[in-house]
Amino acid sequence: MTASVADEIDEIEGELAAIEIDPVDLTAARRRVAETTGETDRLKERVATLRGDARARRAVDAEADETLDDLEAAAAELSAAQTEAIAAEQALERARGEAARARDQRRRRLRLRDRLRNRLCDARNELVEAVYPAFRRALAVVPRGDPSAAGQGPNGYDGSRIAASLAAVRIAALDGAVELRGDAARAVESADRSARSLLRTADVRVGDTAGEGERSGDAGGR
Repeated sequence: MTASVADEIDEIEGELAAIEIDPVDLTAARRRVAETTGETDRLKERVATLRGDARARRAVDAEADETLDDLEAAAAELSAAQTEAIAAEQALERARGEAARARDQRRRRLRLRDRLRNRLCDARNELVEAVYPAFRRALAVVPRGDPSAAGQGPNGYDGSRIAASLAAVRIAALDGAVELRGDAARAVESADRSARSLLRTADVRVGDTAGEGERSGDAGGR
């Protein structure tokens, strides 16, 4: 991986890690607006009714004190309800803003993930190009390998898949054990050199083609 690609990958991963998207509950905010609006409308109707009743009573010189008390109480309730409705509308607007920002962040995260996939693909391609000469040389060592089958580059390989797999193991820096089975195991067992020597790996386990289990690759020079 080149330094430029590695730096860009680190930068993208850092940006992705910094994105935090909190859930936004627009449903609850909308429900609260509907509830407070409904209560405000109900109280407006009650105030209008009581105001009309008070006028009618005064027009005929009837006692209106109780109606006026009810009107005053209803007006106070209406004022409180209107304040709550305004707060609910403001909360809904804030929630909408948060939802819009969350959508923007999700879109940004998708774009960053696309960029990261592209850069990782670039890094893999560069790595393959960088190790391909070593892969070609390894084909001269492993069973069924043919350096001429490597072609001009990674896309030009036209040789044995078994040889390609063994060559890849040979040039890889593997810490763990390598276990070979099937055709790969038979190819290594039929070679003149030991499995460890062929694959440059300290722990190679070759499946016994005679059905007697597994054995570790014999020690030998590389």
